[in-house]
Amino acid sequence: MSHTSGVRQAQKQQTRQALLDAGLRLLERQNLSSLGLRELTREVGVSPAAFYRHFPGMADLGVALVGESLGSLHAVVRAVMAESTDSEDIIDRTVAIIASYAVEQRPHLRFIARERYGGVQAVRAAIAAELDRFADEVAAGLAAQPASAGWRPDELLVLAQLYVDHMVMTAAAFLDAPADDPTAHEAIVRSARMRMRIISIGRAHWPG
Repeated sequence: MSHTSGVRQAQKQQTRQALLDAGLRLLERQNLSSLGLRELTREVGVSPAAFYRHFPGMADLGVALVGESLGSLHAVVRAVMAESTDSEDIIDRTVAIIASYAVEQRPHLRFIARERYGGVQAVRAAIAAELDRFADEVAAGLAAQPASAGWRPDELLVLAQLYVDHMVMTAAAFLDAPADDPTAHEAIVRSARMRMRIISIGRAHWPG
């Protein structure tokens, strides 16, 4: 690659990221379906035509934001499942990950929470696909644990989906709590751990 083409590629990537960042900022106050192309490009300082050099449409911007919002969590979830077979440790570490994500990635979390059942079908599908991937990864981790001996794959997937649904619910609870209220934050952590432990107790008594 020549120096000139490398510079152009870097500039293109910068503009694409600027569109994603601006979209995320604007979506803190509105749904993707109401975000206008001119509003977005004005925020970035590019022409509407320039937008289409990076995304075929607004829905594609939303799908890219889904990947940006949730993609980095996959490696973390896999690591938690792989590094421990102790359910208490997994519960504590999982809740800590969710709490950290809620603090550090609040705009991304708000976007996911709002658009999970929003009006843009492609984005709803992308979020559902990411959550399905999480469930598959959790199920694979559960399958490696001694406590899963005798469990069928479909049973492990249902259990994994329960955990994932709980994680999403916990993330939404953090989003609704005041960011500067440690008492509310700790109450969510305690409740999250309790619910996950209840799921684990049910797992221990599942007839298989």
